This record gives sequence, C-alpha cells and structure tokens, in this order.
Amino acid sequence: MKCPECGAMETRVIETRTADEGRIVRRRRECPACLARFTTYERVEEKRVIWVLKKDGRREAFDRSKLLRGISHACEKLPVSLEQLEEVTCRIEDRIRTLGYGEVPVKEIGDLVMKELRELNQVAYVRFASVYREFTDLESFQKEIARLAAERSGNRN
Repeated sequence: MKCPECGAMETRVIETRTADEGRIVRRRRECPACLARFTTYERVEEKRVIWVLKKDGRREAFDRSKLLRGISHACEKLPVSLEQLEEVTCRIEDRIRTLGYGEVPVKEIGDLVMKELRELNQVAYVRFASVYREFTDLESFQKEIARLAAERSGNRN
C-alpha cells in the first residue's frame, strides 16, 4: 500500500479489525520511511450496478465515495469519527442494495441520509437538510430546528 504522505511503496499493517458485522476490514498502517499512520478499508466490490435517478431525470451509477463525501461535509468540524462516517455510509449502502431494485430515486437516498444524520449528530442533520431540502431563508432553518427541539423535548418526557 502506497503511503499517502511520502509516496513510499512499502507500508506495514499495525492493527486489523473488522467492522460492519464483518463486511469491512479496517487496517491501521504505518510507513517505515516517514512514520506516517493512516487507515485503509477493504470491502467486497459489488458487481450489481445500482442506478440513481436524479431530480432532472438523468441516471447515474451509485457511487459510495460520493455518498461518504456528502455525509463527511455535513459532519465537518463536528465530533464525528471516520469510523462513524463509514458505519453510516455502510448502513445506507446496505439499505439501498436490499431494496431489491436496480434504480433508486435520489430522494430515497437523501431520506436515508437524513434519518442516519438525525441519530448521529443534529447539527450535521440540519446542515445536510439545508442543502437537501434547499433552504432558501432563515425561516426554513428556524422551522427545522424548532421541529428537532420539539422532538427532543418530547422524547425526554
């Protein structure tokens, strides 16, 4: 595995763990040349292509890395670990694949992300919602935050 810091071609595995109920192997690696440490993930490559139906009618192949990137943006500068991001992404991808059909509307994927982020971190949820639901004014944010606050106070009683 090539070191992302110095480009050395030899790195060593210092720790291996399974994640997502054994579907992913997480490896911590170290570069002997620069001593940088980094994490890699191994997963089975799916052969069946899932198509995402976009709002404008286009079809695009499902891209796990794009999903992870979107979730990561929502969680930027928040106390959410890379491992949590991977787990959320895996749950969403698994759900998409178990739906049983080859095309998934982008709205369905967005709804799955919203559900996961609501449980993971409410600030990340509001960030994602603001883009996904295309908030255009402060009132949209206030309504969503008020709804979250009402749910939270309802759960405490």
